[in-house]
Amino acid sequence: MSKRLKLSGSEPSYLEGQLLIAMPTMTDPRFAKSVIYMCAHSKEGAMGLIINQTAKNVSFPDLLDRLEIYPGDNRNPSGQVECPDIPIHVGGPVETGRGFVLHTADYFVEDTTLKIRNEICLTATLEILKAMATGNGPRHSILALGYAGWSPGQLESEIQANGWLNCPATADIVFAHGDAEPDKYSRALAALGIDLTFLASDAGHA
Repeated sequence: MSKRLKLSGSEPSYLEGQLLIAMPTMTDPRFAKSVIYMCAHSKEGAMGLIINQTAKNVSFPDLLDRLEIYPGDNRNPSGQVECPDIPIHVGGPVETGRGFVLHTADYFVEDTTLKIRNEICLTATLEILKAMATGNGPRHSILALGYAGWSPGQLESEIQANGWLNCPATADIVFAHGDAEPDKYSRALAALGIDLTFLASDAGHA
């Protein structure tokens, strides 16, 4: 985890605070049926977190162990850290060892938390992990390793090539969890009034 966010929310940007939705024709398997929350987008490039892909080979206790975070030194008989069962997401293919927490605005630390839009914030410090491990973190959150990044003009080109759709982000889609989480893709499309079945069947036609 980084000690300090290096993103600036002071300048207006294009898709910041919106959802980026992969078209069915997306050929990059890393982004197939992905929904990405856009944390930053400007003439300097773009950065976002995939919010509907969970990591299969790492758990929250494993991550805490790796970072040497021991909440109250509370461990079970096997020696594993006792903490809430928080899923870890694959945020994207860039800097996969770096962690980010997308969360509601009830958790906010001056100079380390970036408020994006509609009461959704981003924090990338060890302190928020410690808070989450002890039950003092934000009400709703997504913990992601890595992020999706685009160089200047790259995302715009991909959108023009019909690689992505976008729609306003809502907390009920962003922070959906459990059985509702795999459905984020169709729910994001539904927010645009698009039926996934129709879109998939129409994708191969001009």
